Amino acid sequence: MARPVRDRFWERHSLAELTRTEWELLCDGCGKCCLHKLEDEETGRIYRTNVACRLLDPESCRCADYAHRKARVPDCVQLRPALVARLDWLPSTCAYRLVDAGKPLPNWHHLVSGDREAVHRAGASVRGWTVSEDLAGELEDHIIDPD
Repeated sequence: MARPVRDRFWERHSLAELTRTEWELLCDGCGKCCLHKLEDEETGRIYRTNVACRLLDPESCRCADYAHRKARVPDCVQLRPALVARLDWLPSTCAYRLVDAGKPLPNWHHLVSGDREAVHRAGASVRGWTVSEDLAGELEDHIIDPD
């Protein structure tokens, strides 16, 4: 049986202390982690693109097959507490990154606002500006400004 979600868990517990349900609830649904990135081999600099994983639903900004994503997209990164601090490509607004750093969630986050559409209205998601990897062509042609 699943444990109940603790009140304002994101303010009171570290990422490692979250239940699976709390971990999943923490995601703000922006979809930015599902965009392809390019790394300059000489400098290590990460370049973001507007090219989305083939499983990203462009309207909801959620994975269309979350339960099986790793099987369908082998290089999909399954975020875990120990990875958050090491993944410098996570957007600055990422709830996992914010909680890991002891910072508050933005007002548009659904756990604060009570509204899953707020992330989209705030312009903090990828809704409306991505292209599927199935249609994109060369990733280099889709580099966008940094986060």
